[in-house]
Amino acid sequence: MTKKSYNIAVIPGDGTGPEVVTEGLKVLRAAAPKFKFTMNFETFDFGGDRYLRTGEVLPDSAIDELRKFDAILLGAIGHPDVKPGILEKGILLKLRFDLDQYINLRPVKLYPGVPTPLKDKGPEHIDYVVVRENTGGLYTGIGGFSMKGTPDEIAIQSMVYNRKQVERCLRYAFNYTRKRNRKNILALCGKTNVLTYVYDLWERAFHEIGARDYPDIKREYYHVDATCMWMVKNPEWFDVIVTGNMFGDIITDLGAITQGGMGIAAGGNINPEGVSMFEPIGGSAPKYTGKNVINPLAAIACGGMMLEHLGEETAARAIEKSIINVTANKLKGMGAGQMGYSTSEVGDLVTEGL
Repeated sequence: MTKKSYNIAVIPGDGTGPEVVTEGLKVLRAAAPKFKFTMNFETFDFGGDRYLRTGEVLPDSAIDELRKFDAILLGAIGHPDVKPGILEKGILLKLRFDLDQYINLRPVKLYPGVPTPLKDKGPEHIDYVVVRENTGGLYTGIGGFSMKGTPDEIAIQSMVYNRKQVERCLRYAFNYTRKRNRKNILALCGKTNVLTYVYDLWERAFHEIGARDYPDIKREYYHVDATCMWMVKNPEWFDVIVTGNMFGDIITDLGAITQGGMGIAAGGNINPEGVSMFEPIGGSAPKYTGKNVINPLAAIACGGMMLEHLGEETAARAIEKSIINVTANKLKGMGAGQMGYSTSEVGDLVTEGL
């Protein structure tokens, strides 16, 4: 059998990003020969330090260059010496929009041994996935100011979706639910009682596509406020949730805290027909930079998500299994400096457990 080979762009980014990415790469490098494929990594220095040095957020050539890769692994974006919004918009949002990564995929899964703030809930209760539309809605920045700086100032920001954007996101969610093959329930999270135009479009498309092409998938609808309540009270009800950009941004952070916090939460920005980017949710955590105390498990799990996306599902499962073994049997806590091991030692533990 010939080996498969993948070219991966690596953007370590800011703060603790490079530290967690190092551990993610360590595990991927160990998994590749075991599961008979090869990985070639090329590193890009996009982030706060480069911006402060050159005044350039993302060079004009970056998007075309990144299109040539099979996937992108990102550490974190956010620098204490750069005004908030510059790097996030100029790198994260630009990559998502220009590479048309129209799905944000967020597994919400509580691993054994990881504490959750939800009373009487365990790993058997918290295991679902949020599919968030990633390039439309309020985040397109359509709007503006009128009479800025006066008492009569007006600010407008519009939630805009076209049918194509909605349909392709819904189809991805239906297909993902079918492939996941657990409860085969897809829930649309919206706000049809107030956002009567946008979520009317979402709901109509949801039922039309579902009835016609996915009769095996049960369809449910929840308002976003009810979704938030049930994520806390009865997370075991959920299988896959699909929603728009704004609601998805909010409920995935709520989900992250129920699965043990940002240090364990992994996500993917997916273009099913193009280049996808995988990133831990936790941010750059600058106060821990260089101390070798940050939890790298989210970045390691991102590597696993990336392998699953590339079709290396056996390797992806092995990485998850090793992470579960580490959380269940090794770590004292999840927080930075509370694990009982350093960042690099946690990477070693997952590697050894493959």
